[in-house]
Amino acid sequence: MRIGLLTDGGYPYATGESRLWCDRLVRGLAQHEFDIYALSRSAHQEGTGWIQLPPSVQRVRTAALWSAQGDGRAYGRRERRRFVGHFGDLITAVCAPDGGAAESAGDGDAHRASAFAEGLYGLAELAHEHGGLATALRSEAAARILEAACHAPGARRSVRGATVPDYLVFADQLERALRPLSVDWYDDDGLGGVDLCHATTGGSAALPGLVAKRFFGVPLLVTEYGVQLRAHYLAAGPGGDAPLRAPVRALLAAFQGRLAAEVYHQAAVITPGNTHARRWQERCGADRAKLRTVYPGMETERFAALGERDGSGGAGAGGDGGDPNTLVWVGRFEPAKDLISLLHAFADIRKEEPDARLRIIGAVAQGAEVTAYLAHCRALAAQLFHDEAADAHAVGDNCVSFEEVGGPGAPELVDAYAAGAVIVLSSIVEGFPVSLVEAMFCGRATVSTDVGAVVEVIGGTGLVVPPRNPRALADACLALLRDPERRERLGAAARARALELFTVEQNLAAFRGIYLELISHAPVRRPAETVDAHGEPLPFANPAEAYVPGHWTAGQARTVPMPAPVPMVPPVSMPLRPPAAGPTPLSASTRTSRPTESVGVGAGQALGESDV
Repeated sequence: MRIGLLTDGGYPYATGESRLWCDRLVRGLAQHEFDIYALSRSAHQEGTGWIQLPPSVQRVRTAALWSAQGDGRAYGRRERRRFVGHFGDLITAVCAPDGGAAESAGDGDAHRASAFAEGLYGLAELAHEHGGLATALRSEAAARILEAACHAPGARRSVRGATVPDYLVFADQLERALRPLSVDWYDDDGLGGVDLCHATTGGSAALPGLVAKRFFGVPLLVTEYGVQLRAHYLAAGPGGDAPLRAPVRALLAAFQGRLAAEVYHQAAVITPGNTHARRWQERCGADRAKLRTVYPGMETERFAALGERDGSGGAGAGGDGGDPNTLVWVGRFEPAKDLISLLHAFADIRKEEPDARLRIIGAVAQGAEVTAYLAHCRALAAQLFHDEAADAHAVGDNCVSFEEVGGPGAPELVDAYAAGAVIVLSSIVEGFPVSLVEAMFCGRATVSTDVGAVVEVIGGTGLVVPPRNPRALADACLALLRDPERRERLGAAARARALELFTVEQNLAAFRGIYLELISHAPVRRPAETVDAHGEPLPFANPAEAYVPGHWTAGQARTVPMPAPVPMVPPVSMPLRPPAAGPTPLSASTRTSRPTESVGVGAGQALGESDV
């Protein structure tokens, strides 16, 4: 099977949150061929190059979303008329109220969702046939359409105060979001020739999958371990170096809501990473029948030695239970982790357990906001806890330490979890809690706040308290510090649960089954050279190697010789509108007899992992 893997800011680049699980996917499902279609988010990301790619990756095609681009083409009168119509449909739907879930507000909103889709695919047609979409979206005509839609009767109240600068800023943001419509990926040798499109996130990454579904009938699978729309809402706040005005934020939120609804409507299957993400998707218009929860797969080998040291899966008296008086926090230094509440909770703990210690271990701080937040936490810790010394001749030591993974106290990530008896998670915002799962693999007892997917992940194998409640957090930590047997039982149960649900093997098994299910329900389109005049298959039209599972040239060079020439089918130009009876290809599609291309690999780097 040939899979088109759509990524945004991740694989195959050496940076990005999705690179690890995507790499495990293409390596674990090596019987399939993968074509990577990657969107990059920064010049730094492109400069770091790609990670080493496995043989199952046949091709990588990239496009940048971070730089201002345009082909310099200008539309003639006919093309301008088409652009005005399609862009007007899209923007009118964006400015209309209730722009979230499609068909959630009755026939009126269903009609607007349909208009948004027609406008979106119309722009895709225009970009494919004539180019010039980037220039058109930044034109005066686009600004006038925006102005008219924002001030039209019935427009949402939050966009009525938009001014000309707001239109220009939104048009620039919209052009970057719609840039995947202008890439040269939509032909027989690109997304039109794959058997399945797998979008590793929503938003812009799923746009190529929508186009392939619309014009080629390629089934679309969407995986969201973090809901893209939720991430946009969190990132589009008034903070930041260049905050956006309220009307621009409202327009962007409405566009992303409409796009998410269209992605969920067109996807054959949607795989959220947890129930928390699943609820978000349902509220954004996803059909519950399409949803399949697939937990992220995580490597277990590096945590195995610590988790199995006592021979029972826990960290009992005969194993390495860590310092029984030490609490450990592991994660990223950022305000959402709420270290302030953790420090206040530890102040209450020290009043009842004077020997208790707290080790805060995280990744290297990057960015001005993170550096400022970490400095504030250090200052609060110095104010709450004074340096203590055993006698008059000893050097004072603070009961709270701030450390980095890779430092003397925690050379490896597993050393951070081995440092204490109880692992604490104090977040106020959390998606899938990676550090909590890592602690479970290590057989550690945990205390967590009830945010995101924490309750679903922990499943009764740890203590859960409300967020922003230092007193409750302190009481839970004290309960585990004073009860070693309970810590051992919870740690063993947590490790068993993690090994059952959150391993790479279960993740691969789930996607293996979904791939086969989707392709079994997809309509078969036979190339013209393999059927006779009546549409019946010709005997011996395909070589025997086409029916061998996996790649029949495995073990040979990555560049495969071209097969014997076959009669070519005259190309078919892209229609203005696909017929209602079914998808129409942009050009003649060939799925079975195709050459395998060599992969150009950038500056390959050894694959590393830091889930902190």
